[in-house]
Amino acid sequence: MFVRVHAYAAPAEAEPLVPTTIERRAVGPRDVLIEIRYAGICHSDIHTVNGDWGPQSYPLVPGHEIVGVVAETGAEVTRYEAGDRVGVGCMVGSCGRCDACRGGSEQYCAEGMVETYAGVDRDGTLTQGGYCTHVVVDADYVLSVPEGLDLAAAAPLLCAGITTYSPLRRWGAGPGRKVAVVGLGGLGHMAVKIAHALGAEVTVLSQSLKKREDAFRLGADHFHATGDPGTFERLAGRFDLILNTVSAPIDINAYLGLLAVGGTLANVGAPAEPMSVNAFALISGGRSFAGSMIGGIAETQEMLDFCAAHGLGADIELIPADQINEAYQRVLASDVRYRFVIDTATIG
Repeated sequence: MFVRVHAYAAPAEAEPLVPTTIERRAVGPRDVLIEIRYAGICHSDIHTVNGDWGPQSYPLVPGHEIVGVVAETGAEVTRYEAGDRVGVGCMVGSCGRCDACRGGSEQYCAEGMVETYAGVDRDGTLTQGGYCTHVVVDADYVLSVPEGLDLAAAAPLLCAGITTYSPLRRWGAGPGRKVAVVGLGGLGHMAVKIAHALGAEVTVLSQSLKKREDAFRLGADHFHATGDPGTFERLAGRFDLILNTVSAPIDINAYLGLLAVGGTLANVGAPAEPMSVNAFALISGGRSFAGSMIGGIAETQEMLDFCAAHGLGADIELIPADQINEAYQRVLASDVRYRFVIDTATIG
């Protein structure tokens, strides 16, 4: 038995999203049916529907920054009940058996995590994301949204929040540590908030000075324009950790030169083009160039609890569903501060 729900979907590659209906599976014994209240728009959504990261199956409903309330639970679900505030991030399944899954890093599942949309679900169907009114998810991949978080502002935490929280914690952002955030967009603005809350000295590296005041408001201690070549000379060897949040190509070697001895440049942005790294940029300072992808389920819950404790939510612009395509164009033009969130009550 399937349930039909209202949604917005891309009918074909690079086509504008349109209203439609999709089928959701019936609630199984370990499932949770969520009435979606808000869904964030991530740059990854645009890359995916446009086929930038490879061919897709259509129609495709994007959205992996999902918050709402529990509408129904399966017979074996004990953690959630109707009315609970919950969220769903970038994955809705994994094998649960491999070393990564057993170690709490389900996003690195050896068999491949099941992505919230454009993935293959346990029944062999294509997963469809959060630009809709309801979703059915295995209870093990549902997160609790603390009461201290505004639901709309919490939606982007399910991707932008955990994508930045995980590497900041992994590489020790905290008191006495100097952290630089490259780019002040959807990911970058959360990185600044979280790094500041962790107690690090935070520097924003942005192309120009136009977001300088925003950076300080968000918690940055310093701001430098990378369009000024002198920036790289003045900041050479300064940072313990650099978090690169941009999805456009950058001169990685120049940024590696900003690391202190033993420092790490962690990449969370995902440009389509390969990045060239000079081995001597690493060898000469014992530096590391690393990558990080979202976080495991337990760590994502930890992030939500941390954000609630520190009063951290995303800076959002709430939009009705009929403005999704306009929002996509504005994201591509860097015309959002700092995350669009869809009011899903306007779908259908």
